[in-house]
Order: sequence, then C-alpha cells, then structure tokens
Amino acid sequence: MDGAIQSFLSGIPFLLTHFGVTIVMLVVGAFIYIKITSHDEMALIRDGNNAAAVSLSGAILGLAIPLAFCMANSVNVYDIVIWGLVTLVIQLVTFWIIDLWLRDLSRKIEDGQVGTAILLASVKLAVASINAAAISG
Repeated sequence: MDGAIQSFLSGIPFLLTHFGVTIVMLVVGAFIYIKITSHDEMALIRDGNNAAAVSLSGAILGLAIPLAFCMANSVNVYDIVIWGLVTLVIQLVTFWIIDLWLRDLSRKIEDGQVGTAILLASVKLAVASINAAAISG
C-alpha cells in the first residue's frame, strides 16, 4: 500500500500540470475558434439555435481529441505545448477550408440549418481523429 501512495504522491503533480496545460490550450483554442467565426455562436446558442450548438460542439471536440492524444503521448509539458499548437492550427485551418467549401457557412448556421452544422461537426471530428492518430505516431 505504501508503494501505491508514494506513486500517487509523486505522480499527481505531473498529472495536474499536464491536465492544466491541456485544458488551458483547449480553452484558448475554443476562444480563438469563437472569435474567427463570423457569427456569434454563444448568442445563437442562448437563443436556441441547434445548428450553432452542433457546430460549436464539433469544434470543441475537434480541438480536444488531438490535444488529448498530445497529452497522452507527451514526455513533458513542452511536448504538449508544441504538438498541441500544431494540432490547434490544423483544426482551425480545417474550419477555414470548410467555410470556403460550404459557402455562406455562417449564414446557414445563423439560419439554423442543422444539416450543415452536422456536416461541419463531422468533418471537424474526422480531421481531429486523423490529426490525433498522426500525433500519436
């Protein structure tokens, strides 16, 4: 039992540090995402717009999945930060490309077109999965 307690006590600072850094990166990534969209997703969600909720949920999960793989495969905090930044850029560029592809994406989300939001969230999650697999190597 003493070994388990010692292991916990020596490991908990690393867990909390890695978890904290990863959460901060997720929050920053989500904040950037919200700022680069042409529509106010939070206001739309407060008004009951399901398309905005689906789109933002896909974005948050799309940012979190590769960050989680960065944390799981990291040897230190610098690994998380370096590879986490790479994954965040890939995910944010993905939104930009999808916006070009789907044309008038913000208007469709504002209009509550859930089909567009589901496609958007699906592409974000697909890219996040590939991104996470590439990170874990």
